[in-house]
Amino acid sequence: MRKVTINDVTLELSKGDIASQSDIEAVVNAANAQLRTGGGVAGAIHRAAGPGLTEETRSMAPIKPGEAVISGGRNLPNKYVIHCLGPVYGRDKPEDKLLAFCYKNALKVAEEHKIKSIAFPAISTGAFGYPPTDAAEVAIKTIRTIIPKLQSVHLIRFVLWGEDAMQTHQDVMRQVFK
Repeated sequence: MRKVTINDVTLELSKGDIASQSDIEAVVNAANAQLRTGGGVAGAIHRAAGPGLTEETRSMAPIKPGEAVISGGRNLPNKYVIHCLGPVYGRDKPEDKLLAFCYKNALKVAEEHKIKSIAFPAISTGAFGYPPTDAAEVAIKTIRTIIPKLQSVHLIRFVLWGEDAMQTHQDVMRQVFK
């Protein structure tokens, strides 16, 4: 399963680069607390957006695990970047609640800004060490509970890097939406 539509909201999975989603209004950055460039998703988004992104977000930092803030998209093909700090697995407790807050808060910010489409990476699964299957379960179950409350957002896309991440999310999506 790569796509499901509930209450006029489509949740879909796509393999690719989060910084190249030209049909999406807001992309989510798996940010660090200081909202600076880094590796993985944060590095890709900052490189594509240009140095103005770091300057714009400087006054918003630091953020806490589970928190979400919004900036302009700069040189990205997206109007907005929503920055979320995911939990570091084994350090930030309780990991599952903090990770769920990332998705809840990003969608709350999207609703507040009347954003119609949003793309998420697999938050916390890279350098922050969250087991991919556990992270996918938290993300997809959280989004499933939020979908009925959404009014502006009509497209939620997971942009996944690599075949393993894609397969993991497909398996979890199949279980959650059976």
